[in-house]
Amino acid sequence: MIPAVTSRRAGNPALDSTALMGAVPPVRDTGDGEPDPPAEPPRPRRGERVVQLRPEQTGEGYKSVYSELTRPSLASRLRTGIRVTGELLITFGLVVLLFAGYEIWGKSAIVNAHQDDLSSQLAQEWRPTGDPTVGPTGPTAKPTPPVHGKPIAGLYIPKLDKQWVVVEGVTQADIRYAPGHYPKSAMPGELGNFAVAGHRNRATFWRLDELNPGDDIVVEGKTEWFIYKVYKTRIVKPNQVEVVAPVPMEPGAKPTEKLLTLTTCNPKFDNYQRLIVHARLDHVLAKSAGRPPELGG
Repeated sequence: MIPAVTSRRAGNPALDSTALMGAVPPVRDTGDGEPDPPAEPPRPRRGERVVQLRPEQTGEGYKSVYSELTRPSLASRLRTGIRVTGELLITFGLVVLLFAGYEIWGKSAIVNAHQDDLSSQLAQEWRPTGDPTVGPTGPTAKPTPPVHGKPIAGLYIPKLDKQWVVVEGVTQADIRYAPGHYPKSAMPGELGNFAVAGHRNRATFWRLDELNPGDDIVVEGKTEWFIYKVYKTRIVKPNQVEVVAPVPMEPGAKPTEKLLTLTTCNPKFDNYQRLIVHARLDHVLAKSAGRPPELGG
């Protein structure tokens, strides 16, 4: 229990038992029997605005709402709109940066991981079977056609310091993680046109436009290296499929050379054109002799 506080004489303020708890402020007695009038609220300083409140009845009782002075104005709405627009633009910019980062680093990492798997598959397919000292005793088996999506060759471009495993097929599923061989075109080293398509991303044919006549393109087969020399580059429309014909740009003509054609989208970040690189077989090197000089062998 809090002891009651007794009042004091000689003009000291009288306090009741609740004054110690701050419930009732002290009231000064002026001596004439009337208490002092309540103090006036402080006047607003320069630049300050007095906000009048008014009660409003609701289903839950009365509540205070802002007066006409504090209702949203056109300027406040504009400021809010500008702030929200700025936040949305910042968020959109971050999304674009994340997407660009994925295109540059994320997708390249995914493609490289799949390329490692394809390289292991190709090495497994090329591994010799049986006793190499025993020659074939019957007719040579006819080679089976390659299966879509399966690795068939290695592709190297020394100038770009790039290499890939080429798979069979040019559908979106086939070339998602690797360059793809046009099924009806020639195989590496054969008479005709060994045609290969690849996406224009940083993991595949991104820098294909840097190739010039005379640059080397090396294709790795099971037992041989095929070294091609670039002789022409061109930009065509997407429907000009004659660039992958046995004789490029001459459909129906009989091939007389062993060619290589690389195709990709053009320009970068778009696909309304096609970038074409043509190369001609320069020489062949047996893999038993080691890597070709063009690859630092």
